[in-house]
Amino acid sequence: MNRDRIAFLAASTPEAEAALSRLRGRYGEAGADAEVLVALGGDGLILQALHQVMAMAPERRVPVYGMNLGTVGFLMNEFSEDDLAERLARAEASVLNPLRMRTRQADGRRQVGLAINEVSLFRETHQAARIRISIDGRVRLESLTCDGILLATPAGSTAYNLSAHGPILPHDAGVLALTPISAFRPRRWRGALLPRGAQLRLEVLESDKRPVAAVADNTEVRSVVDVAIAEDRSIALDLLFDPGGALAERIIAEQFLP
Repeated sequence: MNRDRIAFLAASTPEAEAALSRLRGRYGEAGADAEVLVALGGDGLILQALHQVMAMAPERRVPVYGMNLGTVGFLMNEFSEDDLAERLARAEASVLNPLRMRTRQADGRRQVGLAINEVSLFRETHQAARIRISIDGRVRLESLTCDGILLATPAGSTAYNLSAHGPILPHDAGVLALTPISAFRPRRWRGALLPRGAQLRLEVLESDKRPVAAVADNTEVRSVVDVAIAEDRSIALDLLFDPGGALAERIIAEQFLP
């Protein structure tokens, strides 16, 4: 695949904006006919770039290559202004499939959101949430009392999921992580691993008394009563990494950090 026509996206920081200006001067700006999108910033900007690609026509399938000018940069490559065309030509693609969230609110409205990392449900008030969990049409947990719950992809398993004590998932393991957030009852339930084809349904119990919000990356829906989540395999996103640093390797290495 050709990666000669480059478009750039930068975070709104002085460092990223200055780098954007210099890189455009050296490599040009392809615009709408770009063959690759280079993101300058942190992991949050990579998510923004991937959502921008998802908004394009599906047949475009423009890969995203990140260069770290942020804080963590787990999904980014090392920043350098030199030899960018050569780095892009050698880059290896890791394929991501997002989660599709379908929500129903208390007033009957329905919304859809896509998530690269995770879909999360959170309590909105001082009252703990109560959530019924069904998988592939079968109730697996009648009531989880908690601050919230999330379903994470392998790419997102090292982010909020890990902070909530969920497992790190190898990129090619074929599973998703269902992780509770501050579970109160049942006290010993620590979550579950689901096959990537699972259809998850989360029903909010006592929603008038215990309102819950659902979040898929940058899409937030308040006062949900029913949330369906599944991996959307019709969408494939290519995230580019320098040789030897692909996502599968990074996720394994993350498990051995001190």
